[in-house]
Formats: sequence, C-alpha cells, structure tokens
Amino acid sequence: MLTIRNLKMSYGGRTLFEDASMQINYGDRVALVGPNGAGKSTLFSIILKDLEPDKGKVDRDEWTMVGFLPQESESVGDETVMDVATGRVGELEKLEVVLRELEEAGTVDIPEYYEAQGKYDALSDPGIEAKAAKMLSGLGYKKEDFNRAAKEMSGGWIMRAHLARLLVMAPDLLMLDEPTNHLDLLSLLWLQDYLKNYSGAVFMISHDREFMDEIVKNVYDICDKELIPYKGNYSDYLKQREAKYEQQHSAWKNQQKEIKALQDFVNKFRAVQSKASQAQSKLKQIDKIEKIEKPQAPKKPFRFQFPQPPRGGQRSVTLEGVDMAYGDLQIYKGLDLEIERGERTVLVGPNGSGKSTLIKILADEVEYQAGERKLGHNAKIGYFSQHRSASLNPKNTVLQEVMDSAPNMREDEVRGVLGSFLFRKEEIYKKTEVLSGGEKSRLNLIKFLVDPPNLLLMDEPTTHLDILTVESLILALDRYEGTLVFISHDVHFIRKLATKVLHVNGGKVTPYAGDYDYFLEKAGKLGDERAALTAG
Repeated sequence: MLTIRNLKMSYGGRTLFEDASMQINYGDRVALVGPNGAGKSTLFSIILKDLEPDKGKVDRDEWTMVGFLPQESESVGDETVMDVATGRVGELEKLEVVLRELEEAGTVDIPEYYEAQGKYDALSDPGIEAKAAKMLSGLGYKKEDFNRAAKEMSGGWIMRAHLARLLVMAPDLLMLDEPTNHLDLLSLLWLQDYLKNYSGAVFMISHDREFMDEIVKNVYDICDKELIPYKGNYSDYLKQREAKYEQQHSAWKNQQKEIKALQDFVNKFRAVQSKASQAQSKLKQIDKIEKIEKPQAPKKPFRFQFPQPPRGGQRSVTLEGVDMAYGDLQIYKGLDLEIERGERTVLVGPNGSGKSTLIKILADEVEYQAGERKLGHNAKIGYFSQHRSASLNPKNTVLQEVMDSAPNMREDEVRGVLGSFLFRKEEIYKKTEVLSGGEKSRLNLIKFLVDPPNLLLMDEPTTHLDILTVESLILALDRYEGTLVFISHDVHFIRKLATKVLHVNGGKVTPYAGDYDYFLEKAGKLGDERAALTAG
C-alpha cells in the first residue's frame, strides 16, 4: 500500500531524516512516534505530496485512496455541519474540478485521478446522509445540530465534522494527526471502537497512550534520523525500546572496556623496547575495531520540585441547592456537592451533560440562578481552561511570565520546566501576545505548577501536550498536595491520577468513592466504558 525507501529530508537547516524507510500494508494499524520536532508531521506532508524530499522515494499503490485529518481544521463558509460531513458543499466541487482538469489533460490513468474519482464516488452515494448522521452522532453531535451553520461552532466541533466526512469516504489509508485532541471521552471511545474494526489501514500521530494501545499493532519511532520499526502497541514499543537501549549500552560499555584495556597496555609498554612491537600490535587492534556509537538513552519525563500549596480546610468547596440554566436549557436543579481536601476527582459523563459548566460553577466563572457556593478555609483556587489566556501579560516574554509567578525559583529551574513543556531555546523569549492557543494553554499550565493553588480545577489539561509532557504533568500532579478536580479525555491520565469519580448526566452528579476502574465496574456492564459514561 505505502512504501518509503531511503528518505532524506532537511527542514529549517536541520536534517530530519537521513536514510528512513518504512512500509504500511492493507489493514495495518500504525503509530508514528518521536519527540516534538522530530519530523512526524513533516513525514505526513511528504506522503501527502505537500513536500518533496531531498532524496528517496515514496510509493503508493495506484488504487490506494488516502484520507487525511490535520491537527487544525480547515476554514468553513456558510455550510451546515451536515454539508461538511457529506462534502456536498466545497469538497464535491473541488473533486469535480480536479477530475475535469485531469480529463482535459488526458491524464486519467494516474493515481491522482483514481483517488479523486474514488472520493467523488463515495461522497455521491445516495445513502451518504445516513452514513454521515451515524458518524456525527458517534462523534458527539446532537441531531438538532446537523443543520446548524458549522461556523457557529468551535474549531474542535468543526474538526469532528471533517473527521466524520473522512470516515464516510472510508479511504484505504486513513492518516490521522492527533485525532483525539478535540474529542471528549465518550466520542473518543466511539472512535476507538470504530477504528478497531475499520476495513482500511490506519496511520496515526497521537499523544494518547491508551488510544494507541487499544488500536495500533505496529510503531515506527523517529530516532537518529531513521524510522525504527517495532511490533505491538505503544506499551510494547516502550518495553522493546528500553530493552534495545540496554543491549546497545551494554555492548558499548564492553567495547569501551576492551579498548581501554588495549590502550592501557599501549600506554604502559610503548616505550619499553622488549614490548614495543606488542604495543604497536595492540594499537593496530584498536584501529581495526568497528566502533560502537554510544546510544542515547530514551528521554524520561521531566521531574522538578515545586512549592506545595498552603493547607486549606477539610472542605475545599461546597455547593448548596444550585440551579444553573442557559436560557431555557436547565443544566442543574438544586445541586448539592462537597469537594473535600486532598481529593483527586475526575468528572465523567456524556457530551453536553454539564461537566465544564460544573467546573466553571466551582471556579465562580459563571453566574447561576439560585443556590450558594461556599469556599473552604484558606481556599486558593486555580482554574485552568483550554481557552483561557486573559491571565497572561501580553508584553511579557514566556520566561518573564513564569519568573513573575515563581519569584523563589532560579532562572535555570524555570528554563528546565519550560523546556519540559516544549518551550525551548529562543522560544522562551517570545512575547505571550504572539503565542498560539496551544502555547498559551501550556504556559498557563506551567504557571499553575510553579505557584500552585490548594484547589486546582482543570478542563482538559493534556490537550496540545506530547506524551512525554503528559507524563511530566502526571508526575507533577502526583506530588501535588492540594485538591484536584479535572475533566480529561485521556484515559491513561485519568487512571494515573483520579481517586474519585463524579458521573455527570441528566442534571445529576453521582459520586463514586474509588478510581476510574472502580467506577466502570460499578456503573458499567462488566466494566464497559461507554455504558458507564452514558448510564442514567
């Protein structure tokens, strides 16, 4: 289906690939991994023919239809959500133009024509609306939203509509760049189940460990400018990579020991006449040894010491008889809730059930119509929202913004924290006003960690973080001594941190005094995640 041979690619003055090769066959489930900036998205661009490599070949079977989901959604005009999902506005017209131009040029016997024709046929299917409705529902859309203008919705929701269109077309090779970024937990689980049974091949870049563990069967690691293949899922890859490093490091150490012994003999006896010839022979022996390069240890999650928050009262925050509605839409009626000191609580439930609203009520970010919110003794609240950048000083550099939040931290410590959250070298001198949404999100996250409140409320904190950074965040929050309430679609993150679950559905908040697996056991049918999350 797809073969890459001896690829070389330089980008921005840096060589990303030197001699990279890989193969994807029909029905494969493949993950592409590597540190941020290693060249994952660049490799996708080469496969999609958006970039030309310096050297090497990328061969695709001529009948292979490729579908691609980028990290950021395409812009939309006046089309509805259903129009986006079916491609009947915009996409079909583009394909018609491509087909007409190729036909007029007499080039219909080429892969580009076959692919455009395949996509056109898929989107012209009389049953496409029913297929699109199924995909949109699985990805969290309500039926009443199908005919809403897509531009009225957030970028994350528009991305889901584009993903629905891809799944409707059912390409032979489905290429996904961070597909879980804009999904909630329920839609993520639906996509996970769908991809397990997908008839084509799936090739993904993802920061979600559990998602990859559930789906992929092969991993390619961008390492030392090559593509290193591993069999199995992401957890299998981690074990194999560690074993490979230990083996290579052991071989390097043994060779270094051998070379040192030979060199010690040379140094000791080269000036002794009776031993000079032996010393010379040992020197030649050293020259003939094929040197093993010292292997680089796999990068580990970053650990840092940060100040612990001031101790609060036994009850961090209490809600009594809270009514919350948006217009005629009632979210909560007479809600009572207590969050106690030291709890690590995850909010779970169907999309639109009120999880983010509940976090905002706890953070005093929305006005409710009735009831009372009581903060505990000495409570200091921190609210982390994906879309919150108002707390950043636009004239500060990234470095200064964190230094201002943590006056007791040394600059080298702050630089270390920034580096672990993907702010490196000259990036720390960028003004916060020019940062992307993802960069602002990460910077706010760092500010919470270096000056932590004793009640930390977080809405999807792992979005825009790579796997190593997520692990660093887990380590930091694991040592956090305050109270944590969070929403996440990252099951690995939830399993590592949550000690209590609040199931939110139909205006009710049901507590489960145990971790995520305890919740699945009690609320789901034999631990069925989707059944547990949608339970009434």
